[in-house]
Amino acid sequence: MSTAPQLVVHRDKELMASAAAARLITRIVDAQASRGTASIVLTGGRNGNGLLAALASSPARDAVDWSRLELWWGDERFLPEGDPERNVTQARHALLDAVPLDPRRVHAMPAAGGPYGSDIEAAAAAYAAELAAAARPEDHAQVPSFDVLMLGVGPDTHVASLFPELPGVRETERTVVAVHGAPKPPPLRVSFTLPAIRAAHEVWLLAAGEDKAEAAEIALSGAGEIQAPAAGATGRARTLWLLDEAAASKLPRDLYPPASA
Repeated sequence: MSTAPQLVVHRDKELMASAAAARLITRIVDAQASRGTASIVLTGGRNGNGLLAALASSPARDAVDWSRLELWWGDERFLPEGDPERNVTQARHALLDAVPLDPRRVHAMPAAGGPYGSDIEAAAAAYAAELAAAARPEDHAQVPSFDVLMLGVGPDTHVASLFPELPGVRETERTVVAVHGAPKPPPLRVSFTLPAIRAAHEVWLLAAGEDKAEAAEIALSGAGEIQAPAAGATGRARTLWLLDEAAASKLPRDLYPPASA
């Protein structure tokens, strides 16, 4: 089951980041109130890190029970542990080092030179196994039913490390794949596939800046997921596009309410 996308357009990227952070805090608190824990998939890139930085500075951040939050990543650069280009390194700097997380609930993707050495295929398989071990019988795939899975949208419509026309976006069985030859450096990455993404209750796609306007237009105009991976990123209960006015500038105005803040 997929859901038609909902759009929220904010005036600028700073307002988008702070509003998305507030929205995420509310979603985490609600999940923890109803189930005890919450499960979130983080994204890297400037919009994902902007959201985490806004969350770090939010007065409401202490409403979250950080010790009962499961954190996963939708993709990662296959670089050594601590490399500044790794999404987990950037997330730690933006937020994670400042909040009392349970280290056992922080599920970073394997690093190059770690337990799997340079074997990226083994690293991807290991993360898939970790996801499968966390899935419950009532979940809909070999992954947990994440409360929120966040994705940045690239100028070429890529999400996670699923790039247009590359093998990863065509995967229908595996939940995590190794990506070789990514058009954006570094070329080696580990990524969720669309089946893993679509197991989430809610998928949030973040796009800010004029360089994302064409990608948003293509992905929201009925393009196929092989050519425009963002078009295939949908949640089971909700698919939410969070944009600033620059990223929404090529979209028909009837797609989103004119009064979006």
